[in-house]
Amino acid sequence: MHPAFSVIFLTTFIGVGQGLFLALFTLQSYSALELLPVQDSREFFAAGSFLALLFLVAGLGASVFHLGKPSFVITRAWRAASQWRTSWLSREIVFIPAVIALVFLYGLLHYLGWEANLFDVDIAGQLTLVIGTVTTLFVFALFVSTAMIYAAIKFLQEWASPLTVLNYTLLGIASGFTLATAFAAWEAPILVNFFGGWAILFTLAALGTRTASLIRNARIKHKSTLQTAIGVRHSHIEQKAMGMMGGSFNTREYFHGKTAAFLKSVKWIFLVLVFAIPLVLLAIGIGTDSLGLLAGAFVSQYLGLLFERWYFFAQANHPQNLYYQTI
Repeated sequence: MHPAFSVIFLTTFIGVGQGLFLALFTLQSYSALELLPVQDSREFFAAGSFLALLFLVAGLGASVFHLGKPSFVITRAWRAASQWRTSWLSREIVFIPAVIALVFLYGLLHYLGWEANLFDVDIAGQLTLVIGTVTTLFVFALFVSTAMIYAAIKFLQEWASPLTVLNYTLLGIASGFTLATAFAAWEAPILVNFFGGWAILFTLAALGTRTASLIRNARIKHKSTLQTAIGVRHSHIEQKAMGMMGGSFNTREYFHGKTAAFLKSVKWIFLVLVFAIPLVLLAIGIGTDSLGLLAGAFVSQYLGLLFERWYFFAQANHPQNLYYQTI
């Protein structure tokens, strides 16, 4: 498939925003159970929510670029959202603004200074926990909806796997917790070990599932072959010409045009940037409370996610490419 950069930025931006919110709410839940000290609502939770909103809104903005002409965006978005009963894309379109609204409300309540404490009889103080719980459900629904847009396409065998959902979810959470670790180093160094430990755990989990998907895809035996495509049973068939003088929509949208060596290099780049470098920087940064190292871990991981998402789209081998082996 030909990777669309608008979709790459959409999925990576919202993944970071979702993961960062989950990190904030995880901290709040621990604090509510008196397992961690309660942080200042405005300086930590409200500021962290605003940071998560920046990534979520940036992802929503990136989505505009693959909806077509800007003047039709609202109309097309509404039409797309109306099919939520049967379309994972429609569900994503519904959940993105819902998550943005809920994260905004969550941050606003914290900005107003309503601390979350399960042992406080003040009902207003419980509101952020309630909103946070609801938002968490919507965040995971958004993870699933985004991933299922691709996992539900059965004829693209590289995508049609539960690993697609796991990878989208774990990579988003890992990047969010890595950003939360850097944010904690800036606002509340006492929390660096907490967020950093979770960031390492989720990064390792994502490494496991992403590696599993790479191994699975390398071993795929495609159901469609050149023989089945053209109805000829001969053991050796070779396409000599594309059948046209120039390119077409099919050759532009469903074929990336890169060599196998290029794809292999992108794979190793994202494995290093998403997993190896962040794990090393997190391990060192946690021990030193170094904002620079922890921020570097997030920057490396996010840049790696751009390569990872490009590779995810490029690796999918659309069956129609059987007809365009010679370009």
